[in-house]
Amino acid sequence: MDHHIDLRIRPDPEFSTPVLMNALAAKLHRALVTLGASDVGISFPHHKPQGIGLGHTLRLHGSHTRLHQLMAANWLTGMADHVEATDILIVPHGTLHRTVRRVQAQSSADRIRRRQIKRHNWTEDEARARIPDTVEQRLKLPWLTLRSLSTGQNFRLFVEHLPCQPEAIAGRFNAYGLSTTATVPWF
Repeated sequence: MDHHIDLRIRPDPEFSTPVLMNALAAKLHRALVTLGASDVGISFPHHKPQGIGLGHTLRLHGSHTRLHQLMAANWLTGMADHVEATDILIVPHGTLHRTVRRVQAQSSADRIRRRQIKRHNWTEDEARARIPDTVEQRLKLPWLTLRSLSTGQNFRLFVEHLPCQPEAIAGRFNAYGLSTTATVPWF
């Protein structure tokens, strides 16, 4: 993780920054899947931690070779009017590191009940008695709204930036550029 590219959303009178960031993240996801890349991480240097938003910049982290390969895939087609990309830049010396991960919550008691009815052949009354509405969790993290390629449904991908640390931790990143353990440079 010695290089990075900043992708900055340009102001647009027709589309909000979050809408354009969602589109950018969806395109990046498809590109990472196509490349089979598990060595590209992302961060949002202007995020607001309490769910206010991810900001206007998506930062890609990786080796020079991998970032060059990613950008050569022309995955930003259709976003040229909305996104400004820097060149591939070297990460500044002495930076901190942090894990940027996806967080999922049990956000719907009804969904949990439906799943348990299918799995355990419970009746609706049994499920309602065993799974109260209080099991629902609400996250106060910023998110991306994406569409599942497998189900076609929209979902929120909540993003958490863990505390900074002095040392990097190597590891793999998922097809969204997030990891539960690996870190990216933070500057």
